[in-house]
Amino acid sequence: MSKKKVSGNDKPAKNKSHESKRMKKELMVHAVSELFHKEPKSIYNYKQVSKLIGVEGQVQKLQVLEILYAMTEDDILVETDSGRFRYNSLGTIAVGTFQRRSNGNNAFISEDGGMSIRVAERNSRHAMDGDRVRVQLFARRKGADPEAEVLEILESRDRTYVGILQISHSYAFLVTEDKKLANDIFIPKENLKGGKNGDKAVVKITEWPENAKNPIGEILDILGATGDNNTEMHAILAEFGLPYKYPEKVELAAGNIPEKIPEKEFAEREDFRGVTTFTIDPQDAKDFDDALSLRKTADGNWEVGVHIADVTYYVKPDDIIDEEAIKRATSVYLVDRTIPMLPEQLSNKLCSLRQDEEKLCYSVIFELNGKAEILTSRIVRTVICSNRRFTYEEAQKIIETCEGDFKDEVLKLNELAKILREKRFADGAIDFDRYEVKFEIDDKGKPLSVYFKESKEANHLIEEFMLLANRNVAETIGKTSKGRNKKTFIYRIHEQPDPDKIQNFSEFISRFGYKLKTTGSKSEITKSINSLLDKAKGRPEQNLIETLAVRSMQKAVYSTQNIGHYGLAFPFYTHFTSPIRRYPDMIVHRLLERYTKGERSVNQQEYEDYCNHCSAMEQLAANAERASIKYKQVEFMSNKIGRVYDGVISGVTEWGLYVELNENKCEGLVPMRDLDDDFYEFDEKNYCLIGKRHKYIYRLGDPITIKIAHANLQRKQLDFVLAE
Repeated sequence: MSKKKVSGNDKPAKNKSHESKRMKKELMVHAVSELFHKEPKSIYNYKQVSKLIGVEGQVQKLQVLEILYAMTEDDILVETDSGRFRYNSLGTIAVGTFQRRSNGNNAFISEDGGMSIRVAERNSRHAMDGDRVRVQLFARRKGADPEAEVLEILESRDRTYVGILQISHSYAFLVTEDKKLANDIFIPKENLKGGKNGDKAVVKITEWPENAKNPIGEILDILGATGDNNTEMHAILAEFGLPYKYPEKVELAAGNIPEKIPEKEFAEREDFRGVTTFTIDPQDAKDFDDALSLRKTADGNWEVGVHIADVTYYVKPDDIIDEEAIKRATSVYLVDRTIPMLPEQLSNKLCSLRQDEEKLCYSVIFELNGKAEILTSRIVRTVICSNRRFTYEEAQKIIETCEGDFKDEVLKLNELAKILREKRFADGAIDFDRYEVKFEIDDKGKPLSVYFKESKEANHLIEEFMLLANRNVAETIGKTSKGRNKKTFIYRIHEQPDPDKIQNFSEFISRFGYKLKTTGSKSEITKSINSLLDKAKGRPEQNLIETLAVRSMQKAVYSTQNIGHYGLAFPFYTHFTSPIRRYPDMIVHRLLERYTKGERSVNQQEYEDYCNHCSAMEQLAANAERASIKYKQVEFMSNKIGRVYDGVISGVTEWGLYVELNENKCEGLVPMRDLDDDFYEFDEKNYCLIGKRHKYIYRLGDPITIKIAHANLQRKQLDFVLAE
């Protein structure tokens, strides 16, 4: 930066410094503004800004800091992270994503980043949630939040909604409980497609005239009568944009695949048909995509085969079945059904490793010694014939009684799996071993009872060998010698937890008497987490602590950029073992074959797009599964109105308290309006509501007694009131 000239004789340096300390505030504001306008992409802290505009005195440096924060409040600057600022490039016109909310709190998020900006309904131009829009930003009024007006809808997202048809003499509407749309959808009576009053339907918004209160839609599908189990399960899938039926042409294509395996295919594969092999799966499973084999080697070690259904032998890239599979990306598991990624002819028959049937596999073969150390491994295509289909319960009985079919093989595999499991936790893996809520359901889908499914040794046996195979495949491609380029591959990655979330979690559990180490090495922190989870087992707060521990973690996703898997403590990890139900596993099979043949690397961006799509579809499937559980919980409790239950506060929000019942783990809401003995304020950091007058506190994890007040199946919501 060039030195300023001064009139008259040159003055000593200290006088120049003194002069800079005396810069008037209005000049300072102008200088700061000019700096960020000239360098709109640069990020500075207050010390750097002070230096660049010629301010040296500490008092005036602090004035610069005040100016930076004032300009941030006025949206001229954005604080990118603590104490660092850049120019807010939002001009008067901006492009970004519209977020619609049924409560009227619509918002705009610019593609250039920055804060969420409010869009009043009158200024929304009827844009829908997720639309890409161009907006006019209003000049910010002092003390008011910034606002924008939609000028143009550039790209429209899917405008499909699920709801209940209300048909009158002269008109019809679709009434939806969707949180992103407050308005009912008008359906012209001539377009009802046979829908009856009270039916659930899937409707697409076709237009929303500028001066009309309601959008106009057309019926895509009639799901059936409200309250019918199939109708409600299909409605849940449709709400999340997930398919609830299979295209006939795809099923027809699957039906045309020859069942008989050509003799030449057997000749090109390693033959494991004579080796003891079995599957262990849930009782209601039909898609068996993994099997284990075991035999003793000549030198007294153990050959363990992890055999995975060779789906990509049958499903070729870009064929009609593959196109449907990539769209779905995953099978979806609702309370009472599976919506498969592949047609049933493939998922339950051709590819499924069924007992006493010859099947094609992609296998990882390990040679382990008695300490479960890997001596050798290889990845090969095989043919197997499963000797036995075990349920988890049957395998568990063998482990507990040492009696049953193939007991020697089951017990030896369990022994090796236990050693692998101990090693994994010693290396820093986290022991998230939570139970699942399950329902006993009658033939009409009505829930009769709730039970909890916990993982036992038989589950751990399968888990450990699947983890071993997935890790081995990831290392085979991911580990490269010096000087060799890494090939594009799909990894399952899991980032380290957010430090702030872990710190908040640690502070919360301290009031239960638990301690959690939040600083130190990764190994020390994970050991502390495992110790906490172990100490909480069997205690009333166990489920709450496990839930919050999971929430403090990042979500595992797919990526071509390998950063390792924090929760498993694996530097390399992928998904290889479930190609019947996960599309990423199919991609991994294909890449493995390609690279084994020595072919060149695939395009990274194309496969990163696959990763993003599969991660998003996995999350949608998980959301749908949770919604189906919630629906069945509300249905199960709907005939228990007025009953009193003990529970624990499982969530605290500004609109009330969520309570999980001890007896059946069903969760409901005590609305804020029913806490009428005081005015309660939400303390987000400490997970509690505090009474303004009487100072009574409702904290996350507190025991509480409630009465069932209402069960709303359409909203999938139980309402509770405090029991007197």
